[in-house]
Amino acid sequence: MSRVVAENFSPNRSDTTPFYSQTMDQPDYLPPRSTASVSPTLGQLLKRVGDVRKEATGDGSETPVHQVLELGNTNLEAPRTIPFILSFNNLTYSVKVRRRLRLPSILPTTRHHRLGAASVEPVSGESLFSTTKTLLNDISGEARDGEIVAVLGASGSGKSTLIDALANRIAKGSLKGTVSLNGEVLESRMLKVISAYVMQDDLLFPMLTVEETLMFAAEFRLPRSLSKSKKKMRVQALIDQLGLRNAAKTVIGDEGHRGVSGGERRRVSIGIDIIHDPIMLLLDEPTSGLDSTSAFMVVKVLQRIAQSGSIVIMSVHQPSYRILGLLDRLIFLSRGQTVYSGPPTCLPSFFAEFGHPIPDNENRTEFALDHIRELEGSPGGTKSLVEFNKTWQSMKQQTANSEPDRNGLSLKEAISASISKGKLVSGATNNVATASSLVPTFANPFWNEIAVLSKRSITNSRRVPELFGIRLGAVLVTGFILATMFWQLDSSPKGVQERLGFFAFAMSTTFYTCADALPVFLQERYIFMRETAYNAYRRSSYVLSHALVSLPSIIFLSLSFSALTFWAVGLDGGFSGFLFYFFIMCASFWAGNSFVTFISGVVPHVMLGYTIVVAILAYFLLFSGFFINRDRIPPYWIWFHYMSLVKYPYEAVLQNEFQDPVKCFVRGVQIFDNTPLGSVPDSMKVQLLGTLSNTLGMKITSSTCLTTGLDILQQQGITDLNKWSCLWVTVAWGFLFRVLFYFALLLGSKNKRS
Repeated sequence: MSRVVAENFSPNRSDTTPFYSQTMDQPDYLPPRSTASVSPTLGQLLKRVGDVRKEATGDGSETPVHQVLELGNTNLEAPRTIPFILSFNNLTYSVKVRRRLRLPSILPTTRHHRLGAASVEPVSGESLFSTTKTLLNDISGEARDGEIVAVLGASGSGKSTLIDALANRIAKGSLKGTVSLNGEVLESRMLKVISAYVMQDDLLFPMLTVEETLMFAAEFRLPRSLSKSKKKMRVQALIDQLGLRNAAKTVIGDEGHRGVSGGERRRVSIGIDIIHDPIMLLLDEPTSGLDSTSAFMVVKVLQRIAQSGSIVIMSVHQPSYRILGLLDRLIFLSRGQTVYSGPPTCLPSFFAEFGHPIPDNENRTEFALDHIRELEGSPGGTKSLVEFNKTWQSMKQQTANSEPDRNGLSLKEAISASISKGKLVSGATNNVATASSLVPTFANPFWNEIAVLSKRSITNSRRVPELFGIRLGAVLVTGFILATMFWQLDSSPKGVQERLGFFAFAMSTTFYTCADALPVFLQERYIFMRETAYNAYRRSSYVLSHALVSLPSIIFLSLSFSALTFWAVGLDGGFSGFLFYFFIMCASFWAGNSFVTFISGVVPHVMLGYTIVVAILAYFLLFSGFFINRDRIPPYWIWFHYMSLVKYPYEAVLQNEFQDPVKCFVRGVQIFDNTPLGSVPDSMKVQLLGTLSNTLGMKITSSTCLTTGLDILQQQGITDLNKWSCLWVTVAWGFLFRVLFYFALLLGSKNKRS
């Protein structure tokens, strides 16, 4: 008999076809299977939940009541169960802790008192400045599909560390021991595909609804070969299973927007990680911060996931009596060591044999945790309980060896059988030779990932239009002030100086207004790390979609600023000059946005990022060539001049303005403007021109052109590149910073303990 959990359905019902058989075309490579010979999968159970979710209240707000159903096996040729056994052996993990230097710490007599009893175990490698703390100390155990394994212990006991170790969130060189599935050591690539990890914090986009959040998860984790309608059916069934029907159209919410409750948020966090029906589900304190009812509903959902054929391992601080009834196996930790491992029903006999029987009217886990805390505070610590547990486990192991082993399948065979039953639908195939090749690294091609990421980003932006509105307002206000301050500049020497000031301020302001891109990724950083840690999509897809989504706003802002300032200031070049002015504005916004995005991938905090951005942009402006010509910059700083982002668009707009070799900017007596002789009467200026003509041997009159646009460009030291080269260099800077942003994500988002 195969025991599975169903949702108030009878074996006589006619809809016993598995969920994936009803909603998805069966691949050609799968052998025909009998509906009566296999256990219902998670997808099958989800389908049936929709028919009975109003069982108690009629509103679908709670998880339906479970009933255990015995299914007969009429076809002995097909396996009734697909056993997965996760084994972890001798897991040990230590970290170095910086030691506070105090005068008494140098004295040997006070060292033990300073460290405290059993708080830190000294090992080799200690020094005066650091000590080694063991977070996991030779922990072994196992977990099976169909069971919920709960890791318990006080704060600092190593619960989250053990979950991280099983989830491959600890650097390979730091963790000792092995983690294997069905006897085969789990590779990092395989683990990412067949498992899911739910963090303690709910990392969700606040402006997406519950349904949208799960739908985007389905777009990422389910293969492109599945139709949109089938993915929607999967999401709707999952919403019913999670008890989120009433909240399906509600936004997640945050501090500034009212959304779903804490328990619903936690169930959504679980839902986005089980959308692809993983074999292993690891959760770090999923009931933390929830009331007893919400916590019970969350664990009830986890029980249903386990019963569908998944391995569920979670850490929990102190489960209630109702939650304890849902757990199949407990692992108690104390300062990184195992003090008990076994089913909850064996707790009374374990402590009774240890000499501390559990009273009949007391919660077993509360008694165990309280007793462990008492032992931790005693001189000997929990050493006696740890040793007793080893002896007790040895006795249990000898008894278990006489029972038939449930694990009769290799990892490849078990995964192939799961695929045949409809599990692991994220692009899996069972026509390959090795277990690691059964499932692809990513469920979708990169262009599909880019489309989904772009759609999600646009949806988020539409829900918060004030963010773009503020940026547009800043650009329009800046453009309006510049247009009115530099209204219709003339072609006099003073007008030339004012043009130079306008261009320098306009270009630098363009880059400064891009600073709003800084918090965009910083707010998504941990969501990005969670999603890419288990191969929801490629990092390159995220970088490309991030760039594509920014282009429409860049074009609109550039067009607004250009149209507002070009004709108002009286810039030269006509319509062709305006087009180039618009192009260089787009390139400036693009380069600035890419630069700020790269900084957001490097720095972890918004305020630190703003400080760095403002400082570096100020240096770019200083070395752009406006305040001091290139020829006057000291040789040891000239490299910064060529790295300045402001240099190239500044030189481009100057060439666009002064490229006409015929247009004159200084004629006759205007040569004395902006000099101490500028206040001299015009008659005297004409006499000075005559004297100057006699000295130079050439006639200079009031109408003689003395300075053209090309002369101004030479005076400013703009002779290296033409305006189109400056435009392409600015665009290239933007692409360079996008590439650097990718490497920053690649190197800085490992999300692993060292």
